[in-house]
Amino acid sequence: MTPKEKAKAYWKENIRYVLILLAIWFLVSYGAGILFKDTLNSIRVGGFKLGFWFAQQGSIYVFVILIFVYVRLMNKLDKKYGYDE
Repeated sequence: MTPKEKAKAYWKENIRYVLILLAIWFLVSYGAGILFKDTLNSIRVGGFKLGFWFAQQGSIYVFVILIFVYVRLMNKLDKKYGYDE
């Protein structure tokens, strides 16, 4: 595999990871906090309705978790293509 093909494959996989993680974040923040809030509000967490909790805090927690997932995925991807330090 030439360096150019290697770089192209690396970025293709990187963009795929980013799109998947952004879709998850969208579903959690917009979906759980806005679209499905009425259904989720029938469940209570710590005295708060679950739809409200996702809109206020849950999407932030998921975003932070997704950052760590992305770091882990990128470390594996770097090793796979030989870009690790």
